[in-house]
Amino acid sequence: MAPVFRSDGQARLLAVLLLGDDELSITDLAARAHLAYPTAHREVARLLEAGILAEREVGRTRLVRANQDSPLVGPLREILLVATGPVALLAEELAELPGVEVAFLYGSFAARMQGVEGPSPKDIDVMVVGEPDVAAVYDACSRVEQLVGRPVNPTIVTATEFGRDSGFLEHVRSNPIIPIMGELPWR
Repeated sequence: MAPVFRSDGQARLLAVLLLGDDELSITDLAARAHLAYPTAHREVARLLEAGILAEREVGRTRLVRANQDSPLVGPLREILLVATGPVALLAEELAELPGVEVAFLYGSFAARMQGVEGPSPKDIDVMVVGEPDVAAVYDACSRVEQLVGRPVNPTIVTATEFGRDSGFLEHVRSNPIIPIMGELPWR
């Protein structure tokens, strides 16, 4: 992402704000984008100055959101939707589902987001750890798939299954992953 955006952190921050409809405090934005508060604060200041974000104050809290009047927001949203959108979109979708303890991207899409060279990924692999309603997970992934234009393939395992030794899970754990929600149990 760095060739298009200043940093991966900036891309995650923009994905949270431009791909959602939320108006967030900088503290909440930092948490959702997996950034330190000072980093989020600096990036918000740059993006406000560029006119990409707008803000308002409620008491002592600054709330930021996408500036819908900016001609840059639409094109940025399209880029983010394809490049980082699955993380933000899946986070929103999976957060609504009871039983999801941990979720992360793995496979070629995660590897490319981490800067590993290779062909452009044709699909997005997501690991869901917990005991959610399986149909609800597939429905959530289907909604994200429609938005990002790539197949989203969920793998659902219980925490017990995830802790077991298996060639597949060892491969997943030893290769690049992108956290979506929850604490990764092996890191």
